Amino acid sequence: MRRLSRPFFTAALLLASLAGAGPVPAGRGLSDVRSYMYQFQRIEASSAVDALGRSAYDLLVVEPLTTYRSGADVDGRALVRRLRGGRADRLVFAYLNLAEADTHRRYWERNWRAPEGGKPGRPDFLAAPDPDGWKDTYLVRYWDPRWQDLLLADLRLVLAGGYDGLCLDWAGAFENSALRRLSESESRSAARDMADLLARVREAAVAIDPRTLLLLQNPGGLRAQDSRSAALADGVLYENTWYSGKAESDWSDERGGDVEDRSPESSSKRDARLAQMDAWKAGGKPVFTLDYCLKPEHAREVYESAGRRGYVALVSRSALDRLTETPPPGLGERPR
Repeated sequence: MRRLSRPFFTAALLLASLAGAGPVPAGRGLSDVRSYMYQFQRIEASSAVDALGRSAYDLLVVEPLTTYRSGADVDGRALVRRLRGGRADRLVFAYLNLAEADTHRRYWERNWRAPEGGKPGRPDFLAAPDPDGWKDTYLVRYWDPRWQDLLLADLRLVLAGGYDGLCLDWAGAFENSALRRLSESESRSAARDMADLLARVREAAVAIDPRTLLLLQNPGGLRAQDSRSAALADGVLYENTWYSGKAESDWSDERGGDVEDRSPESSSKRDARLAQMDAWKAGGKPVFTLDYCLKPEHAREVYESAGRRGYVALVSRSALDRLTETPPPGLGERPR
């Protein structure tokens, strides 16, 4: 699952670095993407924006900053232009979490309380702590209209920055055991509710810009559970297919990658996931993978395995706070 960055910065420092503009891509889709970069932490640093803008990646997926309290004064359009790096063919996507709330977002009010001890928070759509161990991040009842209104407000704020698309994390939240129990206790269908939410998100996004693309992150078996999802997504991204990393790990932390599932059922779980990914690909949707490795030999394994299946792969570290040191084979930095 995806972590959220915690930027604390002076917006003026970022804005000072965002001079210059680039053309906006016209008509480019996810099927054209051959390489991508995913960065969240430290995106507020001007050096990080410069490095991403100079890079050779076709698609950048980043934390949009403007949804944070500390980023209220950030010029989102200037940020996107700088990230585009003058490339008319580059896509820039913003991260948006469908089913988790973060205490550092602008929507989090002072009187809100985090869920703990198996009890919901306040508001009561705050359901449980993040199961992967990411701090200040909480699962929500994503079917709750109050949460959906907040999510769509963030969507409108983000897309006002001119992003080409959204990377929608926790699209597979309906498979989480805690949320499934809550859904069943309310006589609901968790998968149908997720597809309903995606339909609302798509409607809101295309109302702002009909060209907006949606990339579903970690959708699990949603395609099989609700066939509507196939028409609602422009592509999918699966994390931790071959190797994962521990939550809250720094870039240099050896726990930030190379973690392999060695449980007896690991092979069948991976086969089931690959079958899900292949189904999306067979349906004409590009498939992206994100795995975490420190060892070059593990990175090569991932790129080779993903490449054989026609996926667009990225191998980085779980901190996701800089350009990867294990880029796709043959990818070089653009000439300055």
